[in-house]
Amino acid sequence: MTGDNQGDDVSIDCENALPWQQEGLRLNAFGRTLRRRFGGRVQRVSLDAGFTCPNVDGALTSGGCNFCDNRSFSPSRRVRLQRVSEQLSVGIEKVTKRYDRVQGFIAYFQPATNTYAPVEQLEEIYQLALSADPRVVGIAIGTRPDCAPESVLKLLQRLAKNHAVSLEYGMQSVHQASLDWMNRAHSHADMVNAIDRSRGRGFECCAHVILGVPGEDHAMMMQTADEIGVLGFDSIKLHNLYSVQGTPLGEEVLAGKVKMMEREDYIRTVVDFLERISPTTVVERVSGDAPPNFLIEPKWCLEKSALRIEIDAEFDRRGTRQGDRFVAPPVAPKDRPVPVDQTPAAVRDQIDARGRLPVLKMQGGV
Repeated sequence: MTGDNQGDDVSIDCENALPWQQEGLRLNAFGRTLRRRFGGRVQRVSLDAGFTCPNVDGALTSGGCNFCDNRSFSPSRRVRLQRVSEQLSVGIEKVTKRYDRVQGFIAYFQPATNTYAPVEQLEEIYQLALSADPRVVGIAIGTRPDCAPESVLKLLQRLAKNHAVSLEYGMQSVHQASLDWMNRAHSHADMVNAIDRSRGRGFECCAHVILGVPGEDHAMMMQTADEIGVLGFDSIKLHNLYSVQGTPLGEEVLAGKVKMMEREDYIRTVVDFLERISPTTVVERVSGDAPPNFLIEPKWCLEKSALRIEIDAEFDRRGTRQGDRFVAPPVAPKDRPVPVDQTPAAVRDQIDARGRLPVLKMQGGV
């Protein structure tokens, strides 16, 4: 989550200011947003239901993203895969020991593509997480933009009537060369199609963006920033590109073929990026990291608290805050036309047509 450091020299139009601006923050921080919504601290608990991805299992391609080793993203991939109910129970216990006065929890389906399964099973597993503990206030679901057919969006729309639901799309970049380099096996057009069909259904839409992709200069990263406003995402997660052991990217970094972004460049780029997005967009994350035993480079990404402080300090130095350079798009996101579902047939078949999967860890209550 982002830091909540305050800046004292930000001028505020109190009559029209958003809550985070009234509080003197530099950006629309996720932690504060949750506190306002739920009346106290809310923490995420990472869950792994055993999903895979269509760029892993061959539906679209194989090999997965070049940066991806799910063991580095989620603790559950480093140990025997437990049932979701067990993961949730253990996760809640760990969080309550770490933090005082936790108001509630968000069940976060994190590793792999968490809408890539028969929709009936998706409903069962989402409902299991929502009902397993009365302190669970909602779910967050990480997925790809080409894995959100109408059946999945309708399911999330139903769940959102009584729960907080966030659908997290791996947008990563607007540039096709970057997506190809990552082996994402989807286009930015897939992202546009997905978000234009997801908007206005009662659940939140979050964009994951990676900064520091080889071949992308500053102007290209700012084009991705501008697209956040064009498409009207409710929230955003910014990640620095980092490399971990056992991945194609990791091998290239170790061979000296690819270099990671420098710390100072990243901090400036994050602030430039946040200045260009809407002040109403919630900033859920400003950097990413991996366990030290998996991480190759950059080592500075392990210093998350220091990075948050330095990002706020850069805002302070400039005397700016999130949204100061935001330019509203000619067509408001809510007025964009709803397109026809362009989910690839190979993916749609996996979600809407195939039988139940035995690998999903769904059984049991709390």
